[in-house]
Amino acid sequence: MKKNINIADIIIIGAGASGLMCALQASKRGKKVIILDHNKIAGAKILVSGGGKCNFTNKNLDPENYISTNPHFVKSALSRFSQNDFISMVEGHRIKYEERNLGQLFLKKSAKEILDLFLNELKKYKTQFFFETKINSVRKIKDFFIVKSDSGSFKSKSLVVASGGMAAPQIGASSIGYEIADNFGIDIIKPFPGLVPLAFSPEDKKKFSLLSGIAVNAIVKTNKISFKENILFTHKGISGPAGLQISLYLKPGNSLFIDFLPDKNIEGEIKKDNQSNKIVKNFISQFLPKNLVEAMIEKNLAAKRLKSLTAGDIVSILNTIHNLEIKPSGNLGFKKAETTIGGIDCNQISSKTMEALNVKGLYFTGEVLDVAGWLGGYNLQWAWSSGWCAGQYA
Repeated sequence: MKKNINIADIIIIGAGASGLMCALQASKRGKKVIILDHNKIAGAKILVSGGGKCNFTNKNLDPENYISTNPHFVKSALSRFSQNDFISMVEGHRIKYEERNLGQLFLKKSAKEILDLFLNELKKYKTQFFFETKINSVRKIKDFFIVKSDSGSFKSKSLVVASGGMAAPQIGASSIGYEIADNFGIDIIKPFPGLVPLAFSPEDKKKFSLLSGIAVNAIVKTNKISFKENILFTHKGISGPAGLQISLYLKPGNSLFIDFLPDKNIEGEIKKDNQSNKIVKNFISQFLPKNLVEAMIEKNLAAKRLKSLTAGDIVSILNTIHNLEIKPSGNLGFKKAETTIGGIDCNQISSKTMEALNVKGLYFTGEVLDVAGWLGGYNLQWAWSSGWCAGQYA
């Protein structure tokens, strides 16, 4: 006896941000949509974003806030469905939000409000969800995609892969999107963790691990890229906004350089007091946490009095405070990452429609693509924008 098959116009794999946006836009066009997800609920990553307050976009968004092997790829989607368009959606549903540092927009109440926005709209269109559904195979037979899963078989003319990247496996990240792309001959840029805490080398861990919990506003630099935000010392390495941001650009084996007092001229401060009996450690501790000063500055130098400093001593202090070199041994992996660097090769995807150039009807959206945004709402905006584009054409 022939088994029943679920038929739709569009099957979407992944009930995250880009999948939900794509489903809503396609439903508005009168398409019948089925969404498959291996999680128990929709929007698992949305719910935990922004500490539960959902940093849903950024007012100061620009294509330069994204990295990809095809740097122009994001421009079309971000211009056609911008941060202002998503802000209008939020305001249209009377959801209260607030602006925080550097243009970051957060909900005032709960990330669940954004998720409910989509779920309530999709309910009107009778969109079908199949949760706790493992994908077993995806094939294309003539003009139709056949998806076999633990929840049965599904058939559609369009298939949208919105399954996310490898970041945060504890809330459902998987490699299924890459596996599907590979099956259809689409190249994958090797994925690795992005927006991830950096791990100390054994030498630096011995020196800095006791600083766990100390946060300092600083400039962090590598490969001519710099960020000025807080860095946070942990017992394993460096985190905080600036530490996470720089992880997007730090190449394996490269060093990063930290200016702990970007707004202070320490040389000038020393010269003001150059005849003082003040001890170096105590003097610099006026500007930085004492534990940090003790960890950074060599003991003999830290114990000197200002009036006895040589020109070489001052250079050493300046290099330590304004240009401390740290060479991470790596990072803390996908489990601690907020996004994925790498993914589906964007050179093989239409930047207008998100359709695979060589596989008609196959679309990819969101984090599964080789697009990684900065910390601060940029990755969710990419999900909204890419999902919106696919939803116009799938």
